[in-house]
Amino acid sequence: MNRVREPLKLEANLKKLIVPATVGLILFLIFQVFPSTSSELTQTSSADLISKEQARTAATSFAQENLQFQAAEADETLVTYQSKSELYGYLSKEKKLSDYNKNYEAKYPYDVYRVRFSQPGGDALNVDVHMQNSGVVGFQYDFARSNYDRIELNKGRVQRQMLLAAEDGMTLADKQILAEPWLKRAGYDLSHLELATQEGAPRLKYVDPEAAVGNARLELQFTFEHGKLRSFEPTFSVPAAHSSYVAQQTQNAMVLTLVGYGLFTLILGILAIVYSVKTQAHTSFKRGLFLSSLLFVIQMANTYNLIPVFKSEGMTSAGVVGMMIFYGVYSLIFSALLYFALVGGNGLWRKEDGLNPWPRAKEPGYGRYVLDSMKIGYMWALILLGVQTIIFVILGLTLNTWSTTDATQSPYNMLYPWLFPLMAWLAGISEEAVYRLFGIKMLKKIVRSTFAASLITSLIWALGHTLYPIYPIISRPIELVIIGLLFSYIFLKYGYLSAMFAHVIFNSILMGISLVMMKDTANLLIGLFYIVLPAIVAYVIYRFNPVKKEKPYVTTPPHEAL
Repeated sequence: MNRVREPLKLEANLKKLIVPATVGLILFLIFQVFPSTSSELTQTSSADLISKEQARTAATSFAQENLQFQAAEADETLVTYQSKSELYGYLSKEKKLSDYNKNYEAKYPYDVYRVRFSQPGGDALNVDVHMQNSGVVGFQYDFARSNYDRIELNKGRVQRQMLLAAEDGMTLADKQILAEPWLKRAGYDLSHLELATQEGAPRLKYVDPEAAVGNARLELQFTFEHGKLRSFEPTFSVPAAHSSYVAQQTQNAMVLTLVGYGLFTLILGILAIVYSVKTQAHTSFKRGLFLSSLLFVIQMANTYNLIPVFKSEGMTSAGVVGMMIFYGVYSLIFSALLYFALVGGNGLWRKEDGLNPWPRAKEPGYGRYVLDSMKIGYMWALILLGVQTIIFVILGLTLNTWSTTDATQSPYNMLYPWLFPLMAWLAGISEEAVYRLFGIKMLKKIVRSTFAASLITSLIWALGHTLYPIYPIISRPIELVIIGLLFSYIFLKYGYLSAMFAHVIFNSILMGISLVMMKDTANLLIGLFYIVLPAIVAYVIYRFNPVKKEKPYVTTPPHEAL
């Protein structure tokens, strides 16, 4: 890290970083990228996926021919990607994905296109379509005056009584009469199915004793409302023990996120405001405005991009507007946190250590400094990907770490998937400012140790990622504490811009590859573009900050100048 009032220069031997960076890239490709393209471990090849328009056509034909449901106009029909994450997670944990994909996925997919037809009165119909073969695999009515979804949130006897009331007093025989034609139409032999529902119990469930993967069994589930069939869904149910485990892990993750991450990040934000004022003579309140504004724009663009997710959950237009307002307020708060972290962190380092962690444009050597920071960022991003890969392998062998799907974060559910990798910039800019630029220096004032300060801020940062669908939830904090310490090392050795570039590039590679994996030409090119975007940005800054625009430092006090 450079000292204040000295020409900017990064003394990094890039040649020494080439070998570990190359090794990191190879490990990443072998253990993370190539396995994700294996047809044995994935349900489909992305190149063979049908389009959303094809899914809409298949669902429309099904609704009209089998349900006599008058579909809405095409522009009012919503198509989203949905995933049975609990089933996928169980198969992943038990290493049964390959077995399931070979024998059952073609008829019982865990990933589907959900086509939602809405009508003026508020009623809607959801039809699930296989993402590869266009087959309809389930449907569900969503009535405007239904309380069914709210009933499902209740537990135990209260839920049971409310569901029975919603069914309008239907007997088991009544349900079977409505369900059996659907079973025959789907090609099931009723003599081979076991009825798993007793008289007086809500819903209706049949089990196929011959179809099982591990302890997951095929269930043909029906629900009813107002004396009519409400839904039909053939699916593999996971063991209750697995569901309870995931629920408990998710609850623990929520606590860790709110307390370990949210509370302590809020405290850091308050301290950043305080020290922005206390160090104002050594910093500038103008410098963080651009990055904070950029953060706000990216966050709001991402929220807008997720509108299909909101609508898929039945949210009305008014609800979507309310959600945008909520995230607008949240984004303003988070942008303010970034702003004061930049101002306060910069001031603390300059005042107490005489170091220049975040140089200004037009300082001597700035253009070259940014360019070198980018180069360091690429080298370290590849090293970090290799380190992450090794951590994943070790966690898999020791903790049996496994992951599942999250449809809410999938590019398939975004209005514009090409906007998704912008989140890499949001994370790199904000997190390196809050937890490294400000956090390390602030914590060091308390614990008197740079390593301890780096460890604590890395832990706080890591706990903010526990809600990711990776189990056991301790896996992600273990991984990210190590990654966070490496980001801290990059920051302490090279400064904020190098750490920021390393973080942005690290995430851009991961997010860019997620677009590349969609395998259509447009997303392939966009994914590659985002991977090289940090280099483009750094080069543009370099070109706009030539030596002739730099302002030399005044090293001689004015009263001593001749």
